[in-house]
Amino acid sequence: MSRRYDSRTTIFSPEGRLYQVEYAMEAISNAGAAVGILAQDGVVLVGEKKVTSKLLQTSHSTEKMYKIDDHLACAVAGIMSDANILLNTAQVQAQRYTLAYQEPMPVEQLVQSLCDTKQGYTQFGGLRPFGVSFLFAGWDKNYGFQLYMSDPSGNYSGWKAAAIGGNNQAAQSMLKQDYKDEITREEAVQLALKVLSRTMDSTSLTSEKLELAEIFLEPSGAVKYQVCRRELLEKLLVKHGVTQVATEST
Repeated sequence: MSRRYDSRTTIFSPEGRLYQVEYAMEAISNAGAAVGILAQDGVVLVGEKKVTSKLLQTSHSTEKMYKIDDHLACAVAGIMSDANILLNTAQVQAQRYTLAYQEPMPVEQLVQSLCDTKQGYTQFGGLRPFGVSFLFAGWDKNYGFQLYMSDPSGNYSGWKAAAIGGNNQAAQSMLKQDYKDEITREEAVQLALKVLSRTMDSTSLTSEKLELAEIFLEPSGAVKYQVCRRELLEKLLVKHGVTQVATEST
C-alpha cells in the first residue's frame, strides 16, 4: 500500500502518514548517535563520529557539534550536506536579529524559525525533506539553559535529556531511567558517556570516535561554548571507567 503514496512528500496515505518524512527519519537512525542533557549549570552535548574507513583522514574540526551563535550550539545526526544548509541559515538569522535588536536571539525563536524552514520542505512539491535531526543547546535571559530536539518533519520540542541518531530509542530509555532534575554538568557528562558506551555500535569508546561540547555561564555571566579537547576527553573516558567497560564487553 505504501508504494502508491511514497513518491511525493505532499501526499498523505489513507492512514494519514507522510512516507517520505518517515524515510528521512529512517536515514537518520543509521547515522552516528548524539545525546544532549540539560543540567542545572549548563547543557552537555556528546556525539558519535562514524569512522567508515581506516584510510579516512580524521578531521581537526568538529563533525557533530556546531556553534550557531555565542549563546547557542547544536549536535547533528543525519546527512551532513543537508545540515550545512540549515546551519548556514540559522547563523545568518541569529546575526540579523543581533544586528536589528542589539541582543542575542532567543533560543526557542531561532529553533522555531529553522523548523519552519524544514516544515516547508514537507509541504511543497518538487522538494524533499532535510535528512537531518538536531539537538539545540543554548541559554537566554528569558528561560535560562534550554535543550531542544527537531526532526525532518519540522517538529521541535524541549527536553531535559534526549538522543538522536543510531539506537536512539535504547539511549532514550537509559536517559529516562538515570536522569535526575538536580543533575550537575559534570554528572551530565558522565551520564552521556555512559549512555553512548552502552548504545554505540563500536566495540570500544575512544576520543577519536566522540565529540563533547558544553554550554555554561562563566563567572562574569557571559555564555561560554566549549568543545572538549581530545586529550581531555580521553582522560574523562578513563576517569569515568567508560573505556574499560566498552573493552570488557567485546
